[in-house]
Amino acid sequence: MAVFMDVHHGMAGITADQLAAAHQADLAIEAEEQVHFKQAWADPDSGTVYCLSEAPSMEAVQRIHERAGHRADEIHPVPLTA
Repeated sequence: MAVFMDVHHGMAGITADQLAAAHQADLAIEAEEQVHFKQAWADPDSGTVYCLSEAPSMEAVQRIHERAGHRADEIHPVPLTA
């Protein structure tokens, strides 16, 4: 599986509870696309949310986010880790 980091903009003021709910919405359906969302982070001041996932493709990641109600603005492959 490939690793991806996706970015959501325009979520200024997001709370910890809202982030957890959005992450849970992804987790509830992720298996349908063979995606696994590993972690989510947010900066409420800038309104930026980041999600780290393993998936067969960027398109699979986006399909889960769209179905969960929060389309990603950017999805980046992460080919190297340390």
